[in-house]
Amino acid sequence: MALAVKRDARMSVAEYRRWVEPRPDEERWELLDGEPVLMAPPSARHQRIVTNLIRRLDSSAEARGCGAYPGLAILSDAMDDYAPYPDVVVQCGPMPPTGFVDDPLVIVEVLSPGTMTNDRGRKLAFYATVPSLQTLLIVYQDEIRIEVWRRDAGWIMRPVGADAVVDLPELGGPLPVADIYDRVTF
Repeated sequence: MALAVKRDARMSVAEYRRWVEPRPDEERWELLDGEPVLMAPPSARHQRIVTNLIRRLDSSAEARGCGAYPGLAILSDAMDDYAPYPDVVVQCGPMPPTGFVDDPLVIVEVLSPGTMTNDRGRKLAFYATVPSLQTLLIVYQDEIRIEVWRRDAGWIMRPVGADAVVDLPELGGPLPVADIYDRVTF
């Protein structure tokens, strides 16, 4: 469950960055609509899926001069009161010098029951404002199901199931759904 910090005014990204910097590493906060929100610790199943994604996406990304990272905040010039932390971010070029990036290529959100509405709603709208983003994967953790959101003339969503592959041309090929859910039991 997420916990919002009560404040009188909306916080900008710059204010948030100053506010969050001294926080302990074990606290994970994201900025949503100008409010710092404490993120709940993820389940073991959630972490297994993230581990599988990091391993597979980083391997594919490396050949293209990119890297897959857990827990980088996403920034957009279009919204100065939003800095969400997706579960996996693929970013190209040198390793980011901070925990904030404004040029992700691929983003992955692994849905948790308490964050599902926000991840599929407000965050999805925010991610659409990030010009470099080509693909957003929304991965369900309680069933084998993935929504592949791709930037085309607009955003197009294609659901994929257990026996499918996720096409990632920006990383050079397919990602089998079975690899994402490897060692995950339902």
